Parts: sequence; structure tokens; C-alpha cells
Amino acid sequence: MSESSTRSKADLAASLRRAWYHLRLSVRDPTRVRTWDAVVLTAASPEQAELYNLQLNRAKRMGRIAPSTVTLAVPDPHGHRIGSGAATLNAIFALANHLSSIASADCSSTGIPLLSLVETIKKKHVLLLHAGGDSKRVPWANPMGKVFLPLPYLAADDPDGPVPLLFDHILAIASCARQAFRNEGGMFIMTGDVLPCFDAFSMVLPEDTASIITVPITLDIASNHGVIVASKSESANDYSHVQLVDNLLQKPNLEELVTHQAILDDGRTLLDTGIIAVKGEAWVDLATLSCSSQPLISGLLLSKKEMSLYEDLVAAWVPAKHEWLKRRPLGEELVATLGKKKMFSYCAYDLLFLHFGTSSEVLDHLNGTGSGLVGRRHLCSIPATTASDIAASAIIVSSKIAPGVSIGEESLVYDSAISTSVQIGSQSVVVGINIPELQQTPSGNLLKFMLPDRHCLWEVPLVGCTERIIVYCGLHDNPKISLPNDGTFCGKPWKKILGDLGIQDTDLWGAKESKDMCLWNAKIFPVLSYPKMLQLATWLMGLGNQRDEYLLDLWKRSDRISLEELHRSIDFPNMWIGSINHQADLTAGIVAACLNFGLLGRNLSQLCQEILQKEATGVEICQEFLSLCPDLQAQNPQILPKSRAHQVHLDLLRVCDEKELAAEMEHKVWAAVADETASAVRYGFEEQEASTSNGILEQPFHHKKVKVELPVRVDFVGGWSDTPPWSLERSGCVLNMAITLGGSLPVGTIIETMTRPGLLINDDAGNELYIDNVTSIVPPFDSSDHFRLVKSALFVTDVKTKMNLQSSGLHIKTWAKVPRGSGLGTSSILSAAVVKALLQLTNGDDSNENVTRLVLVLEQVMGTGGGWQDQVGGLYPGIKFTSSVPGIPLRLQVNPLLAPPQLITELHQRLLVVFTGQLRLAHQVLQKVVIRYLQRDNLLVSSIRRLVELAKVGREALMNRDLGELGDVMREAWRLHQELDPYCSNEFVDALFAFADPYCQGCKLVGAGGGGFALMLAKSAESAKKLKQLLTENPDFDVQIYDWEIYLG
Repeated sequence: MSESSTRSKADLAASLRRAWYHLRLSVRDPTRVRTWDAVVLTAASPEQAELYNLQLNRAKRMGRIAPSTVTLAVPDPHGHRIGSGAATLNAIFALANHLSSIASADCSSTGIPLLSLVETIKKKHVLLLHAGGDSKRVPWANPMGKVFLPLPYLAADDPDGPVPLLFDHILAIASCARQAFRNEGGMFIMTGDVLPCFDAFSMVLPEDTASIITVPITLDIASNHGVIVASKSESANDYSHVQLVDNLLQKPNLEELVTHQAILDDGRTLLDTGIIAVKGEAWVDLATLSCSSQPLISGLLLSKKEMSLYEDLVAAWVPAKHEWLKRRPLGEELVATLGKKKMFSYCAYDLLFLHFGTSSEVLDHLNGTGSGLVGRRHLCSIPATTASDIAASAIIVSSKIAPGVSIGEESLVYDSAISTSVQIGSQSVVVGINIPELQQTPSGNLLKFMLPDRHCLWEVPLVGCTERIIVYCGLHDNPKISLPNDGTFCGKPWKKILGDLGIQDTDLWGAKESKDMCLWNAKIFPVLSYPKMLQLATWLMGLGNQRDEYLLDLWKRSDRISLEELHRSIDFPNMWIGSINHQADLTAGIVAACLNFGLLGRNLSQLCQEILQKEATGVEICQEFLSLCPDLQAQNPQILPKSRAHQVHLDLLRVCDEKELAAEMEHKVWAAVADETASAVRYGFEEQEASTSNGILEQPFHHKKVKVELPVRVDFVGGWSDTPPWSLERSGCVLNMAITLGGSLPVGTIIETMTRPGLLINDDAGNELYIDNVTSIVPPFDSSDHFRLVKSALFVTDVKTKMNLQSSGLHIKTWAKVPRGSGLGTSSILSAAVVKALLQLTNGDDSNENVTRLVLVLEQVMGTGGGWQDQVGGLYPGIKFTSSVPGIPLRLQVNPLLAPPQLITELHQRLLVVFTGQLRLAHQVLQKVVIRYLQRDNLLVSSIRRLVELAKVGREALMNRDLGELGDVMREAWRLHQELDPYCSNEFVDALFAFADPYCQGCKLVGAGGGGFALMLAKSAESAKKLKQLLTENPDFDVQIYDWEIYLG
């Protein structure tokens, strides 16, 4: 269905990445980014519902669903089909009962009054996915449920994470739609076989009514789908139209489209995407009907009728359909309860409609529409290219491939173990297959198994059956098409299959009428030993001697099963456990290889969580890995950072629940980071420092006074790439600017000698300290010590050995005329000022480069950590693009941007520097980010890499005086900062940025975020003036807008 939109692949990537970012944010901080109160799936049977509940629990464990969200899979009553509309009512009723039972554990679900049930659910925000279909057109996804089929879009963003499923991507898109409900209760209904990629984050829906999401499509596509007829009155914005729904059409022909005026001005019509939102009073009506629906559903079961969501239930909100609906099952009740409200169409013009309705569509979306997003090798074990023949375009996920295997182009292999001498053709699908080592022929050669091009092969465990059943069909087979209508099996017409193999139609279908003879109910798959099933599979697919009487007799004498019977007999618990154990074993192999041969580049903490899912032995496997840790550093001492080796050891200790040893190892991790930073910064400088010292120790007292004042810095983009250990191991780039506030340099120090021995320190907060014995200034310093910054500066500059503080002393005054927790780099810049002044006092190397390095060491001594961008921002004037080259020593390249006067003027006019009033502490955020980096969290690594790229883009934008692009860079940088740590923002900041958004090209908090100052780059000078006025007048935002200027030195 991708032809229904003209969006490009890049747009698909952008939509999905933004949706995934929002999903992760809502899971990690649901109090700030609202998430669903409940996620509900419909299922075909109680057994399938149990499997779906396991999948929902997995989604919570993997961070796809917030811990606070209630999850529930609801089967059709007694496994009998009641239609998607009745299934919706049944699911809402089941959820209301479930929520009531949670609220009151001793309450009987059968005795809860109707009003209490409605009251329980009416304020909830519910995501409902219809996932209970037969999946006849994607039969290999039938056992797992089509909504849980593998869809490795963006898998490369998190190579150590689980294989992304269609369900995961739907959750991501749906997370953005939650905002459209605000605080008004409601339900968002989606189908489990469609991925609708659109900007749900900007969706605005009418209050107290139902809405259906639509998208314009061409008339040929409309003839196979539902069509919405919208009225001509509309409420529009640039990206969508909200219109009253006048009528509903099902698979209309051209005459019907014309008659009902369903054709738009551009010659297209509105496709019903299957996405429905019900809000406010309309939601209360639907909940009321649902909570009293059980007698109605019982009537449906007795009459063996079904009630559709898209034809029947939705029609209750469309007056033109009421008379028709009253003649349908439950139609009178639907009109009476829901008919007072209307339905609106929300037309999302940017919607990309990816339908996973057939096996070929699945491969099309993996190799066509979204091919650039697909991770083609993910959590897999594959042999060397010289030991196998695996096409580069093949998609191998969560699978183990033995040497001697061939896999053709654009094929999908998932959750499988493929042994030697197996050949898989092109454009084929292999799922859940575990082919053991094949037997040898009498001549000593291995038997071979081949799956032809464009075929599907999968295994299913059945209740009461020891062997897993091998199932197969052609990629384009439609199991619903009967023999007389040219139905096929393995790509060949049934008539040819029967003629070639000598099979009678009664062998497959018994005495059924010919119109009912189709693949869905053909008893064709034998239940035998695994080798014999493989042998018969080859024969049935037409690859062997087709007139083989032995195989024909073997097939006829075997117990056989159809796809229809298979669907009712799946051993879901066995299938789930087998898949979990397979993934755990595969992951354990990856971890073992990483520990034994690699440089620990994988996220072992994340991988071990998969291993722990293995029944009984998961912890034992991790304990074996733990025993390897003492040798990790010895394997590659010149390459592997000690901090990384310690972090791996720490992660495994935590996985094995060794809490005391983990606490000890955590101290070693941070000590290693500090040592590595000091080593990288101070390497090669000891002799230089010694040579620049003038031996003040022996000189008589001379009064000397040094004053250093510095600006603060604001950063546009690139922060975090300057922070050790990232900057010690990878390249970093930061674009920032030195500014004055209120016409003055806000950070400074005065240091002067005094005749009194010892050390006197005071600051602008009125704190004062005298130290007579300077030899006591030794780290570690207490975190509550007001003067640990000054003490650390004295320690790293080694002033104690360069001055005789026993016969004379020093008086150090410091100030920072900015609010605490400003995010302006104040602590690092003040450290730079003190270090620079001390070096000037002792005739040391006070160059900006040396001071920058020493402040890096100072912050490790203080225990706060930190990077180089703050001190660079304060020490070097103007706008700078600074890059770091990792290694020993760490090398910085500070490149001042030669900003023309016009650019400086425009920045002054359009850039607002705003103090939010929200206080923050950078080191608390920093520690979380550093730990994630040491764990090799792939999402963090990719985010910081992107920040480095954006710094380069921002530099070009400034040089080209393109402040619009700079604003876009700032906006994306802010999104990435929240990816790194969701707590770098809060509800106040979110509201402030939302208020400013109509006037701004981009907004972000400076520094690590969490509060402090914000940069707001307005769209124009006029917009800046207007925004400044509005912020000043708005009582909801108690913020302070500062006058600032670029500090040019």
C-alpha cells in the first residue's frame, strides 16, 4: 500500500525515529510525557491471549511499555468469532473489570455495578490493537500473531537490543497520538497489520466525539478498501483537514464514488486507515455500551453472527447509515447508545500506509519502501563469507546459520537455526525453523534440503505432539482461494499439484464441495519424524521425483493437518519457551565471543538480560561469564580502557546479584575514569610544568595580586561529545559562544599573597575558610565542601610545592554572578579562572590550552566529572567550533568563527537568553550518561555521534548566516539531549518551549539541561520582541530574560 503516498524513504525514517524517541521518553518519564493508561490486544482464543500477554510483558521488560501501564490481551468469548466490533465492546468490558479488580482486589467482577465500571474507565486513556485475525494471507505469522512479526526497521540503531517487531513500531507511532487526548479520557483503536507512519504528535481532534484517520488515495486502491465520504465544511491547517463524516463506503466502484460525492478535487478519495479515536462524551457512551454488552454478545454467539467495527460500530456515528445499521446485528442498540454523537474525519496528508496483509507485502516493505531502515544482520550467528553463500540483501535476525548454508537475495530468516547443507532461495521467508544436522547418504555425502525461490517455511509445536510440524507454502499463495478459482499451493495450481503427485482431492478435503477446497482447509501437512517431514516437504514442493510411490504412500498413511486445524492446535507455551531459549542461547554465544575475543564493544548488560530469560540456567550462564572478568584487562592492556573492563565486571556482578562486590567495583570504575582522564590530559606536560616553575619556595615575600574575569558560555550543539571517557576514545565537536550578562563578565577570582601563613578563601555567598596547614589539602574532598573547587585547583596546579605557604599565605576570592545551576558552565569556568590565576601567580603555563586540560583533571578530582566545552567556552572569546582528537595526549583544536558584524547583529536581535528558574545539578545527569556510555548503550552512542554531526552542520549554518538552519540544529540537539537523559527537561520547561514554539526556530536548555538557562532562537527580530513581551506579561512563566552580548575579548 506504499503507493498511496508520495512520501520519501527519508520521511519514513524521520517519522519512525521521532516516534521511537517519543516512545522511549514516555516510558522513561511518564509523569512528564503522558503515556497510555492501558494497552489492550484482542485475540482469537484464550490460548492466543496467553501468548499475547507474554509478549506484552516482554514489551514492558524491553522498555516499550511503561511499568505503570496496564496491559491486557482479551480473547473472543470461548474462542468463537464475534467480529471486530463486538470484540471491541468485549475488550472494553474486560478492561473495565480488570481495572476494577486492581482497584478493589476483593471485588467480584460479576457483581460490579454498571455505573462503577463506567466510572472506572471513563477517564482512562486506552490503546486498543485488533490482533485476533487468522492471518490467512501471512500464514507463517499466524502462530506468533501477525502484529508480532519481525520488522527490523531501525534495528541498527540498537544492535544489542531485541529484534524490533511490527508491534513495537505501532507502539511508537501510537505514543505520539496520546497527546491528542490531553486529559480527556478516550480510546485509540488501531489494527495489528498496518503501520501508519504519520505525524501523530501534531494531531488535533475534536472534543467529545469519534474521529477516524484518513489519507487520500487513488481510486483503484479505494476499490479494495473502506472509503470515507467527508462533508465540504472543514477545519483545516497546513497538514490535515478535520471534516464531518457524511457516509461510509465499502470497496466502492467508480459509480458509487461519484454518486456519493466521495471524489476529492485532486481526483483521489479518502481511505479509511482503520485508526479510530473516541474522546470525552463519545468515549463514555462507548464504555457504557461495552460494560452492558455481555447479553448482546451472548446473543451474537447464539445466532452465530458477527458485528464489525468498521462497517457496523462506526456507522452508529454516521446518521446516513442509521437505517441500514438498524437491520444489522446489534444495530438498534448501537444507534440508540452511540447515535447522538457524530464522527469526524482527520485527514493526515503525510500518512504513509504500510499494510502487512500478505507475505509478499511483508517482503516488499523490507526490501522496497523501508529497505534503507532495515537491519539485515541482527543478533545472529553467521559463518564467514568463505564458508557460506549468504546474499547481502538477505535479512537474518535472531538466527544461527551453520557453515555450508546458502541464502538467496531478499529472503527473511527469523528465530531459526539452520544446519549445514540447507539452501534457501531468494525472496523466501523462514521462521522458527530448527533444522538439525542432516544425515549422510550411503556414499558419505550429506543430505541436502532446498527451499525454492518465493516460498515460506515455518515450524509449529502442536498440543500433544512431540515433533514440531513443518509447514510451507508459496509466497504468493492465497490460502482462501479455492481449487475451482485457480487456487495455488507452492506457487502451482492445485490441479497441477494433484496431477503431478497423484493425490486425490478427497485425500485433502474429504467430501467437501469444490467451492470450499482451498489451502486453508487442505489436510496436506504430515505429522511424522523430522527427517521424513523434510523429505515429504521436498516432494510436495515439486523438487524430487514427483511420481515417487513410496513418498505418496508415506504421505497418505501419515496423520495430516491443515492450516485451519493447525491454528486451533498450536502449543503456545511450548512455542514461547522454545523461542525464548533459542534467543538466550544465541545471545550467550555473542557474549562469550565478546569476552573471549573482542574488545568489549557490545552492550553486555543489555544482552545478559536476554540470557536471564532462559529457564533455570540463565543465571548460571552469566556466572560463568563473570569468572572471565579478572582476565579482561590482561587480554588487551594497551587497547582496552580499564574503565570499560571494570564496567563489564560491574554489569555482570549486578546481573548475578552480587551487590556488595558490585558496590566495590563501582568505585573502581569511577577511579579508572579519573585516572584515564588525568593520563590523557597531563601526558607529556610534567617536564614543561617543572621548567616553567621559578622555585618561589626559596624567594622572600613579595606582594602579588592577580585578577581573572571570564564570560560564561552558551552552547548551540555538541555537548556530551566533550565529556570523558567519550572524548578520550572518540572524536568530539562543540559549537558554543562566550557571552557577557548585563554588560559584565560574571565569573572571576582575585588571588593575592599575604604575610599571614596559610590559606584564606571566601566567596560571593559569604562563605569563608582559613586553612593554616595546607598539607591537609588532599583529595577526596567532601561533596558538601563549599571550597572543594578551590582546593582541587590548588591540588592540580601543585601550588603547595611551588610556594612556601608556611611563611606566607594566599587569599583567594571567587564570585559567579549568575544563578546556581545555570547551565552556563559556571563551575568549570570558575575553575578555569582560579587555575589560570594560580598559574599566573606562580609563573606557570597559563595558556588557555593548558588551563583547559587542567580543569578536566580538576573536575575528576572534585568528583563531579565534566568535559572540556565549558572552560573552552569561557577562556576563548567569541563563537568557537572546537573539536577534540582522542588519544594520549588529548588534543583540542579551537577554531574561532570569524563572524561578520551582520551575523552578530542578527544574533543579538533574535537570540533570547532566558533563565527558567529551574535549578539543576550537572553532575547528577553526567553520571547517568557516563555509565550508559561505559555500558556501550547503542542508543546513547548513536545520539552523541549525531550531536557531533550536528555541530558541523551548525558551524556551516552560522558561517552562511542561515539562522533558520541553526534553529533546526538546536531543536534536534534538544531532542537528542532528552534521549540521553529524559530528566534533562521537566513539565515547566516543556510548557515554556511549547508556548515559545510559534515564535521560535529552535529552543534548548544550555549545558546538560535539567533547568537553568534556555536559548530561544526566534524566527525574526519581530518574533523575538513579541516573545519577550509575552513572556514578561505571562504570570505562568516566572522567567528572567537577560541582556547579553558576544564577548569578543
